[in-house]
Formats: sequence, C-alpha cells, structure tokens
Amino acid sequence: MNKNLLRQAQQLQARLLKAQQELPNLTAEATAGGGAIAVVASGDQRIRSIKIQKDVVSADDVEMLEDLVLAAVNDALEKSKEAASKHMSAITGGLGLPPGLV
Repeated sequence: MNKNLLRQAQQLQARLLKAQQELPNLTAEATAGGGAIAVVASGDQRIRSIKIQKDVVSADDVEMLEDLVLAAVNDALEKSKEAASKHMSAITGGLGLPPGLV
C-alpha cells in the first residue's frame, strides 16, 4: 500500500508540473473606461498586451489615462489569478492544498 501511495503522489506531482507549465497559455482580459483600455494577462500573472484607444489619449488629462490603465491592469491580473487557481484546482481535485504549495 505504501508503494501505491508513493505512485499516486508522483502522478499528482507530474500533473501539477504540467499544469504549471500551461499557466502562461491561460489568458484573462480586462477593460476600463468603457473598453477604451484593454489589458491581457497570462495565468502566470504577466501582462501580455495593453491596447489604448486613441480617443482617450489627451495631454491635458494624463492622470485619467494612468488611472484607467492601472484599473485595467489590476483587474486583468486578478482575473488571471482566478483562472490559474481554477486550472490548478482542477488538477489537485479539490485536495485543499495551501497556497504556495502548488
């Protein structure tokens, strides 16, 4: 029975490694300013792209643009964390492993 448990642990470890390798391929998109700013983040919490519509770019209101970009980036990162968590939970099968262990 001990060998069976060890084999299951090794299989879980292999599935977790594969899932972690897939995280960069997961994406989450967030927008701000009614879609004027769009940010895409990957499952490993890296910003992949930022799109800004020209009509929100104004030298007279740089602070608004900064706020919109910041809001979209933070939202995209939060969504990517949620997607990564769901992806990893599917692999662990709800084992309830603590954050950072996977």
